[in-house]
Amino acid sequence: MAKDFKISGEIFDDDTLLRKQKSILRKLRASADESFIPKRIAILSGSTVNDIKNLTEIFLLNEKILPTFYESEYNKFYEDAVFGNEILDEFNPEIVIIFTGTVNILNRPEIFDTPDEVEEKLNAEYRRFETVWKKLSEKFSAVIIQNNFDMPHTRPEGNFDSVFPGGLQRFVARLNEKFAEYAEKNPGFYIHDINRLSAEIGLSRWHNRAQYYAYKFAVNYDVIPEVAKSLKKIVCAVLGKVKKCLVLDLDNTLWGGIIGESGVAGISIGHETATGEAYEEFQTYVKNLKERGIILAVCSKNDEEVAKTGFSHPSGVLTLDDFAIFVANWEPKNLNIKRISEELNIGLADMVFIDDNPAERELIRQTLPEVAVPEINPDDVFSYIRAIEDEGYFDIVAVSGEDRQRTEFYRANRQRKTAAENFADYDEFLKSLDMSAEVGAFTEIYFDRIAQLTNKTNQFNLTTRRFTREEIRKIAEDKNFVTLYCRLKDKFGDNGIVSLIIAEKKNSALHINLWLMSCRVLKRDVENFMLNNLVERAKKSGAAELVGYWFRTKKNGQVKGLYKNFGFEKVSEDENSGVWSLKLSDSVPQKNFIRLEEKKV
Repeated sequence: MAKDFKISGEIFDDDTLLRKQKSILRKLRASADESFIPKRIAILSGSTVNDIKNLTEIFLLNEKILPTFYESEYNKFYEDAVFGNEILDEFNPEIVIIFTGTVNILNRPEIFDTPDEVEEKLNAEYRRFETVWKKLSEKFSAVIIQNNFDMPHTRPEGNFDSVFPGGLQRFVARLNEKFAEYAEKNPGFYIHDINRLSAEIGLSRWHNRAQYYAYKFAVNYDVIPEVAKSLKKIVCAVLGKVKKCLVLDLDNTLWGGIIGESGVAGISIGHETATGEAYEEFQTYVKNLKERGIILAVCSKNDEEVAKTGFSHPSGVLTLDDFAIFVANWEPKNLNIKRISEELNIGLADMVFIDDNPAERELIRQTLPEVAVPEINPDDVFSYIRAIEDEGYFDIVAVSGEDRQRTEFYRANRQRKTAAENFADYDEFLKSLDMSAEVGAFTEIYFDRIAQLTNKTNQFNLTTRRFTREEIRKIAEDKNFVTLYCRLKDKFGDNGIVSLIIAEKKNSALHINLWLMSCRVLKRDVENFMLNNLVERAKKSGAAELVGYWFRTKKNGQVKGLYKNFGFEKVSEDENSGVWSLKLSDSVPQKNFIRLEEKKV
């Protein structure tokens, strides 16, 4: 069954994508600019993966990620990782993908093995891979993405293969569990779930033994586009290149029927009907997205008060409190989505729009092309879930405490904007917020959020350097760096971690390699507060000078003059970059209304 893929606005089926991969790659590479995130990716494989690499590059370029690849020789993943490779060492990958599968299991159980012998083989196979992961972690500040194991292509014992100790299917399941346990305990190590992917595609399509014998393809050539797209999803999740906000219509999207015509009693949701049960499942799915950090918004053509009554249905799962913003009126939906974007202070590219009406979907596609608008089938409510998952819009590799509070963050930010309108003097408004901040060096409990911020923040980001969690960990442990995070609170709530600085010691100077701030707290004088704290820590480290850098991107023009405004002296400057210096003996405390709070972690 052919599957379609959207690349740079064009639709390709899997066969065309495979046949035209080189020409598509040339076109996408030519379109790359400074807004693309460059990443060095090593693929250490146990099979032939050149086409997988090419299509993964296509999907990553489509997401504005510019990869360069190292590809191991056929089935040399263990040797490259454990015994070393000068070319790989020089490449110094930021992401390592270990693309292996069931074909690469060496210590296989036999039907007459005793339980103890099976256990010995299981542990030996696990240790073989664990050695690979540990060696890579010792050498590189790289994220590691490891395939788990697909289901075997045969099961000679039939159903019993999943039960008795010598069955390969059971052996694979136990290995996968051990891999998952390692991932759970080792941040920066992630599982690419080909076990699930092979089941979704279907084992009869996934395996092609003739191709394996002839070309050493571990998967059927026809499913390579789906494998590459799956790899793209996890790389995007690692880099924080995922969507933030799910914008939802109401009638025939979150419930069956039209609330304005039928009232609460007339809409369909709940176990009483098959249709109602489908909508209940979708609401449960959406609720789960919200609970782990996705912002929910309503965009509905409706009377607002009438629309809100739909959330009083006794079988409803979602409540009004689950939504950061609720927009229901009779204005065109493209205008309302712009309003949602502005009020939440997030980009249109961070949004996904679900609506049962094809005309509304097409309006958003034509007028707001940055917004993701998946195609859905209103006659199959489960297609709403499938459409979201197929694209990996909200895929994650970890959940931080801040993710769980994101709806509250954005709701509180709207309250701050409303409060600001009541003050003629902005300083008085800032004082009224009663702001306090926890400031400290990077600590493990915040590594996930810190990595997220470095890969998402663009408007207030002086150098736009991107870091993986593992790179953040290495920097935090390196005494040649001074690191700072800021967690901001005010009378409306906790804003979470909103600003970061990474500065590297070089002789008597601290060079500011990264300085960013979340757009949630622009115009709150957080940058003033952070500079004051950086100066204090720089003096304690023995530095005599701060050196700051600015590199132009499409989005960070507003911070071009930041160092000049802070009294730094210009070292060099042109349209695209600038270097600035501040003697610490000349530093002047910057005004702000933020109270320093005792560090809690």
